[in-house]
Amino acid sequence: MNDASQNYFLDKVEVGPLPMNAYVFGCSQTSRCVIIDPGANPERITAVVERRRATPSAIVLTHGHYDHLGAVAAMKIQFNCEILIHESERNMLTNPMLNLSGITGDNVTAPPPDRLLVDGDEINVGNLLLKVLHTPGHSVGSISLHFPEGKILFGGDLLFCGSIGRTDLPGGSFDEIERSIRQKVYSLPDDTVIYPGHGEPTTVAIEKRSNPFVRES
Repeated sequence: MNDASQNYFLDKVEVGPLPMNAYVFGCSQTSRCVIIDPGANPERITAVVERRRATPSAIVLTHGHYDHLGAVAAMKIQFNCEILIHESERNMLTNPMLNLSGITGDNVTAPPPDRLLVDGDEINVGNLLLKVLHTPGHSVGSISLHFPEGKILFGGDLLFCGSIGRTDLPGGSFDEIERSIRQKVYSLPDDTVIYPGHGEPTTVAIEKRSNPFVRES
C-alpha cells in the first residue's frame, strides 16, 4: 500500500495583511483540489494551483470572517467552482456587517454559497475525502476539515500553536471553543497535524500537553 503522503498534495499560501493561511489541498491521482479559506491575494493562490496543474472543485470556508473570504469572488470567477460553508454562516458571505469587514470600512463580500455544510458531511477531493467537523466557539458555524488518511486537520481559527481563536467576537464563546477542542480535536490521534488559519502547524499531542488555554484534562 502506498504511503498516504503519495496520494495528496498540500500547499500553504500566506495571504492578506493580518496575515492568514489559505490552503490548496488536492488528490495526486486526479489533480482535483479544494481551496481552503482564500482570504486575499488571489494571484498567489492561482499560482500554486497552476504550478500543481490542478483543477479546483470547491472553495471551502472554515468560517465566514472577512479575512478568510476576501479572494472568494475572484477564485469563483477564475475556476468556476462551488463555494462551501457551514449552514449557520451562509449570510456572512454577502453581508459585510456579519463578516465583520463593515466594521473596518472594507465591506468585503463574496457570492452566496453553493452548498451548505453540517457536522458529519464529507467533501470529495478526487479520490480523497475530507470530513466536516462542526467546531463552534470562534464563530457559531466554524468548521474543521479532517483528512484521516493523512492525519491532517484544517482547523481554521479554532486552535493555534499555543493559543486558541478569539471568542470575544459576535458568535464567539470560550465554553464552546473549549468543548470543540476537547471533543473534536483532542479525540484525534496524537500525531494528527493541525494546519491553522494563522501561524504555523502544530499537532494534537503538542496542544494537549502545552496549550495554556485548553490543556488535556
